[in-house]
Amino acid sequence: MPSTDLIKAIAVTAELCGRVFSESAAAVFFGDVAAYTEKQVMGALVRCRREVRGVLTLQDVISRLDDGRPGVEEAWSMLPHDEAKSAVWTVEMSQAFGVAVRLIDEGDVVAARMAFKETYQRMVQQARDQGRAVSWSVTLGHDIRGREGALIEAVDKGRLTYEQAKEFIPELPRKSAVPMIDARPVIDALRLTGEGTA
Repeated sequence: MPSTDLIKAIAVTAELCGRVFSESAAAVFFGDVAAYTEKQVMGALVRCRREVRGVLTLQDVISRLDDGRPGVEEAWSMLPHDEAKSAVWTVEMSQAFGVAVRLIDEGDVVAARMAFKETYQRMVQQARDQGRAVSWSVTLGHDIRGREGALIEAVDKGRLTYEQAKEFIPELPRKSAVPMIDARPVIDALRLTGEGTA
């Protein structure tokens, strides 16, 4: 059962986009977004209010859900564009890359990017329509030194657990949660201005 806040947010967003739901249409709309968390739907509605020009549709909301999958530009930038690079990627990124890799090998990066973009967006939409959660996996490249950075970044971003990453590099260092900051320059500046003195 959707919360009162979610019902109001959908109604307000629809109204701002020039649409008023009938009772039956609202029931169908709520049913179609019920597979997602309220936080995801609320976030998507905020984006709809800012971005949608015209009548609000279910597609407008679902396409803006933050389900952990990267946007297409970020996804493209994360790909291992050669066999030396390692990557942590989603099922949809991996499959769309399979469509583009031949074009990359032929040196046609522009066509590869277009093929990847079209395939990735279609597959992400299908996954969202079916309510499938994001799934991350690791592909290791030949460059052993480059593996650590890809795995640490994935752990930092919550895409892999530290334990999952250690399966690929058992000696993987754990990044410090609180970086050490040298406070001496700040203290020296305070002394010069007299603000740090009693």
